Amino acid sequence: MIFWPTTTAAGYVVQSTTNLASSNWVTVSNAVPVNAVVLSNTSPASFYRLSLDTVAGTALVPAGAFTMGDTLDGESDAIPTVTVYVSAFYMDSNLVSYTQWQPVYNWAIANGYSFDNGGVSKATNQPEQTISWYDVVKWCNARSQQAGLTPVYYIDTNLTLIYTNGDVDAVKANWAANGYRLPTEAEWEKAARGGLIGQRFPWGDTISESHANYIGDTNDYSYDLGPNGDNPIGSIGGTSPATSPVGSFAPNGYGLYDMAGNVSEWCWDWYGTPYGQPTTTNPTGPASGSYRVLRGGNWSHVAYNARCAHRNGGYGPNYVYNGFGVRCVRGL
Repeated sequence: MIFWPTTTAAGYVVQSTTNLASSNWVTVSNAVPVNAVVLSNTSPASFYRLSLDTVAGTALVPAGAFTMGDTLDGESDAIPTVTVYVSAFYMDSNLVSYTQWQPVYNWAIANGYSFDNGGVSKATNQPEQTISWYDVVKWCNARSQQAGLTPVYYIDTNLTLIYTNGDVDAVKANWAANGYRLPTEAEWEKAARGGLIGQRFPWGDTISESHANYIGDTNDYSYDLGPNGDNPIGSIGGTSPATSPVGSFAPNGYGLYDMAGNVSEWCWDWYGTPYGQPTTTNPTGPASGSYRVLRGGNWSHVAYNARCAHRNGGYGPNYVYNGFGVRCVRGL
């Protein structure tokens, strides 16, 4: 057992690693903070630490290198694989829900922002969807301003004109700002993997409908354990789309929910192959393009689309669909 004073441990999470030389510490999912914390320590032996988690509603994704892409299933734009280094960052533990979206959206409208789409959700605890890349980037800025943080996105090279209106392709990012933003494609994949190496999914190498909200198809995908068809969890309420409440499934090793299925997540990057990365340290993707990247698969996708390495790059930044949503990140 591990003990710490509960009066001083607020905001801390237990993390572990099997190699002290590694920078890849993951959140321990079976730790229960009461007077003592009970941990199962199965082979291989693990080392533990307390880590300060200072941003409410987020999970800390540690700095480190990882292999981006895979050669498991022949996805042409997931190869060649590349070793990428990503600095530590915070990511929303859950997809942005109606409860989180609407107050920021209302604040934005009252403060001079405009959006092409106001967003849709089946219920307050369901993911917000039917929002374009332009919408979510402006919403990130509004969320930052409402919270008293420095916005990330601008429409001028001097980074003085905050992006609040219109459909702007040449958006500039202030990567040093402390506000909310979209994950880069590299950040998203590192976060989705949850510290695992060489696995298809955030939890391992196979998938079932107990792991994520997707369409089961055991006939075409050997790693899909099904059952076949729509996941019943998305049919609650009897209305389309078949999204499910955020956080309905177990989190990955970094404490992140719904990193596969439910709704796909807009990323910052323009779509490019192979990966379109100009650098292997904190890459931000091509300088321009026609399509923005979405990651994670959604309720209308099969298992193939839910893989950590799957890239959905066929949609322009103005496209909306009831399977496309958002999750924000912040730098340290």
